[in-house]
Amino acid sequence: MTQETPDLPRDGQPIVFRNGTVLTMNGTRDVLHRGDVLVSGDTIQAVGTALDVPEGTFEIDATDGIVIPGMVDTHRHMWQTAMRGYGADWTLTQYFVWYYLEHGKHFRPQDVAAGNALSAIDAIDAGVTTTVDWSHGLRTIEHAEAALDALRSSTGRFVFAPGNIFGAPWEWASDPDFTKFIRDNDTGSEMLRFQLAFDVTGDPSFPEKGAFEVARDLGLPVTTHAGVWGATNDDGIRLMYENGFMNTDTVYVHAATLNDDSYQRIAATGGSVSLSTESEQSCGQGYPPSWVLRSHAVPMSLSVDTSVWFSSDLFTAMRATLGADRAWEHIKAHEKGDTVTHSHLRAEHVVEWSTLGGAKALGLDTLVGSLEPGKRADIVLVKNDKSPTMFPITNPYGHIALQAGRGDVHTVLVNGVIAKFQNQLLGTEISRAKADVEDTVGYLRSTLGEDVWESNMNPEIPETKVLDNPYMYTEYRSSATHGGDAPRDAESAVS
Repeated sequence: MTQETPDLPRDGQPIVFRNGTVLTMNGTRDVLHRGDVLVSGDTIQAVGTALDVPEGTFEIDATDGIVIPGMVDTHRHMWQTAMRGYGADWTLTQYFVWYYLEHGKHFRPQDVAAGNALSAIDAIDAGVTTTVDWSHGLRTIEHAEAALDALRSSTGRFVFAPGNIFGAPWEWASDPDFTKFIRDNDTGSEMLRFQLAFDVTGDPSFPEKGAFEVARDLGLPVTTHAGVWGATNDDGIRLMYENGFMNTDTVYVHAATLNDDSYQRIAATGGSVSLSTESEQSCGQGYPPSWVLRSHAVPMSLSVDTSVWFSSDLFTAMRATLGADRAWEHIKAHEKGDTVTHSHLRAEHVVEWSTLGGAKALGLDTLVGSLEPGKRADIVLVKNDKSPTMFPITNPYGHIALQAGRGDVHTVLVNGVIAKFQNQLLGTEISRAKADVEDTVGYLRSTLGEDVWESNMNPEIPETKVLDNPYMYTEYRSSATHGGDAPRDAESAVS
């Protein structure tokens, strides 16, 4: 039995959320009880209580719910969503073996598109209205075009970050066909922005300099996996700094195994870190670093990373981040015979990192990330009258961070358009996405063979250089991750 399509506003009809707990995430973190948010077109017109609204305004009852800005995911490998859950037991090395060394090259353009389309729907369902597509499986321009077309056909606000793990960044980034692709498609749209996605190995010859120069010439920010055990290290950060490529719009993903000099360089140059806490605590990039980033006042945002392993919602990311940060603080205090009496990381902090923090990292905070008049209407109502999880609401930040989940997302607006309502997705995209993903999975299983498909859910590690360096386009090696602890000051965050 199918659900009936709910009544929806007419085109151009104003919308008001009534009587909800409103977490504005503005500069003073105002919380409105029995608050209203009025939307006209693509813009928030007013935020307050008992608002006067135009006659005929479409009313959404937010009673017993929490209204928040649309969440912002600053790092998601959307193309891998077509293999949701496949790598549940992987380590990071096994991930590298599967995607970088052996099988990632089998993905066709349509397979990348299928993953992107499913991931886009997944994000909206969980209240994520802006997503960075860290699209590093683009072996050809045809792959890039397919990935981008899937985003353009989906509901959501996106930052497209193309990359190619199979080739040298300084080569693919400077390819005339690639730069033409960027120039033709980077139109400055509010709904679609661009970054450049590649990693820096720490090779003293700094071959990645060429990719940074391309990004600068194209006017694109760079997003990079930094401080990943066995892959990227402090030398990469130092080379970026010495060559003038650490900027306020640079996003460092993970940043989990760096020393204090590297964190100070990130802080001094105004960059930010995207935490993928589920990933960091499971895969081995390093212990989730929110505790040390706090000590250096480095801005943070949250991200999913990839649902080939993990959950694909920022509710889980908030929960995991609070747990990891607090666990570390308690452990370090206990080692010294001390007791933590007050948590330094609070629920309101991770809610901010999931909303305004992400918007700031992407340079979109003048558009989204908070509920303020004049900003675009990316709005989420968390409300579920059929679930005991949604009452009582005594601490709204704590409720969002530790109680609610994607099933409690009642309404999602993106740029003023309703994409989810009364706890159900709108539109028919999910049927097509399911068919396309089934085709991708069938193709991969037949291409790899059933024995390989089954065994590679926990693959053996071949005798290759992946244990030192997963990047097959360079012969550079480093022993920085051999025979010692992560090189950072573990005491600074608990003093």
